[in-house]
Amino acid sequence: MAGPLPLRFLRSYADPDLLPHVNAELALMGRSNVGKSSLINALAQHKGLAKTSKTPGATRLLNAFEVGNEDSGRWLMDLPGYGYAKVSKAEQAKWAEMLNAYVEERENLVAVLLLIDGEVGPTPLDLQTVEWLEHLHRPIVYVATKADKVRPSKSQKRRAELTGRLGVERKDVRWVSADKGQGIPELRALVLDILGVK
Repeated sequence: MAGPLPLRFLRSYADPDLLPHVNAELALMGRSNVGKSSLINALAQHKGLAKTSKTPGATRLLNAFEVGNEDSGRWLMDLPGYGYAKVSKAEQAKWAEMLNAYVEERENLVAVLLLIDGEVGPTPLDLQTVEWLEHLHRPIVYVATKADKVRPSKSQKRRAELTGRLGVERKDVRWVSADKGQGIPELRALVLDILGVK
């Protein structure tokens, strides 16, 4: 299994048009409190790499992390979370516009890691995002976060419900826990494979 991902934070972008051409990008998407930053830190085994916050909506820009050797041109992009209501409508609209422009137009984007809260299951907004990504023919890798929060007695039922609502096979969803490390080595290997990092 893959060890810690060689991840380096490069910079944040407010405008997708300013992103340079790179070899390949994998985008991390999900609701505002789904645990994107915690997952990045777990993948890299580096607690302070991505800023985590008790307050949802901390990620407000397109955050670029390079995977592999310096200048590998293989990036993991941390996108702003969707569905966070405690900001102004204008701010929400700005985030949505930035997300839409990036996902719809970015030529280097090879796949989307779509994070679903394993404890809550897919929300209507998650399902709407799935439809949108499918419409754009963007490959989706489903990752169910917070696997440790699901009680073992309810695990099988929860997994069946989650995959049923997404309309995918059980094998198509990776269950992970950033806190406990569950599923993290396997996800690291998948990220390296998708981005073509040797």
